[in-house]
Amino acid sequence: MRRTGVATLLGLMLVTAACSVPRTTTPSPIAEPAPLSRTTASATPTSTTTPPPPAPPCAVATGACVSLTQRLAWLLRDGRVVRGPVPAGFGPPDQATPAGSFHVVWKDREHRSSVYGTDMPNSVFFAAGGIAFHAGPLDAPSHGCVHLTDGDSAAFFDGLNVGDAVQVL
Repeated sequence: MRRTGVATLLGLMLVTAACSVPRTTTPSPIAEPAPLSRTTASATPTSTTTPPPPAPPCAVATGACVSLTQRLAWLLRDGRVVRGPVPAGFGPPDQATPAGSFHVVWKDREHRSSVYGTDMPNSVFFAAGGIAFHAGPLDAPSHGCVHLTDGDSAAFFDGLNVGDAVQVL
């Protein structure tokens, strides 16, 4: 019995000693466990990255590339895409945008069609018959031109020089 009394007395002295020592940190509450991490080893990671944009299908290093099937256009300088792909609109089958390899022939920032009487802002002419890149509605057919948004047509106007290559596939 004496051993039990000594053990009890020693336990009391330790508790008393521990309680009489000033604390330097605040004890953490016991009531709630720490929240679980949202990611666990068994969780399957999800990817939030978007796939890269399609590469231009043309062999143009400096100039413009147009994909009729993808309805996209690219502006390139020294083998690098500087704008694009951007959405593009084209002519209907009876006034189709011509496919082939061309060169920029001339440019007119505020052109007005003498045939159709319509404004063609940021016109960059590249094919016979007055075919050009210019600002126009993407959801309305052109008369064979490549319609671009206002911002994209301004970028193509500024980025293309007379003599630059244009490939339409």
